[in-house]
Amino acid sequence: MPVTADLLVEPDRLAAELDHADPPTLLDVRWRLTGPPGRDDYAAGHLPGAVFVDLDTELCGRPGAAGRHPLPDPAALQAALRAAGVRAGHPVVVYDGGDGMSAARAWWTLRWAGHRQVRVLHGGFPSWTAAGLPVDTSVPAPAPGDVTVAPGALPVLDAAAAARLAAAEPGVLIDVRAAPRYRGEHEPVDPVAGHVPGAVNLPAPEYVTQGRFPGAEALRERFGAAGVDADAPVGAYCGSGVTAAQAVLALHLAGRPDAALYVGSWSEWVADPDRPVATGGPSGR
Repeated sequence: MPVTADLLVEPDRLAAELDHADPPTLLDVRWRLTGPPGRDDYAAGHLPGAVFVDLDTELCGRPGAAGRHPLPDPAALQAALRAAGVRAGHPVVVYDGGDGMSAARAWWTLRWAGHRQVRVLHGGFPSWTAAGLPVDTSVPAPAPGDVTVAPGALPVLDAAAAARLAAAEPGVLIDVRAAPRYRGEHEPVDPVAGHVPGAVNLPAPEYVTQGRFPGAEALRERFGAAGVDADAPVGAYCGSGVTAAQAVLALHLAGRPDAALYVGSWSEWVADPDRPVATGGPSGR
């Protein structure tokens, strides 16, 4: 089975799976960095049987010194997933509004929590509707799940580890924000502009387009241009660990399941004024 089948699912395949007696659990995780809330989109129409799960309040911890989207409290995450009907050993499919970012963070969070059977609907909600598949507005009441959260199933970087990786040789810390943010020319969200010293820049649109990924070889070439090879440790960060989770998913598709996520990302890095900030520089190695 190709690795893609373990990570992504196309709309027609998902539709067939939903016709089974015991279909995958569907989680709608539509989200925007700046409103309106994804729950409004869910109320207007969603995949039949899907349960809405909020990225900000259920899949992440409270914003603070650890960043805008820190790791969730394991007990709180377990309660949220059980309320959404997530069962131990039962497949889950997550989807978002089409850019693939919040779905990737949900995918990463569930896998980090030890639930391996989770895939992303490739292309998100727009790919489902473009295929002419049905949507629903009713809100399901799933039977409570029994998933147990066991944190640590995917590698995580804290600020110190991110700094070490960025300085390591070999080793690559990828900053997936837009190049002007990386260079410190523009920062629309966080209070300080720039990047982690030693990090390389590979903006997300270079490896994903409207939530859809190219093939594994193309991904390997694009990450390779940033210095990622089969032997070099690799991690990714962004503004708050959402877009970077999509980079980790892309690295899994490229054959690097060891890729680490700096969850706190830039929003955590600049929360400590003693951490160094670099500006300028090339967009990659």
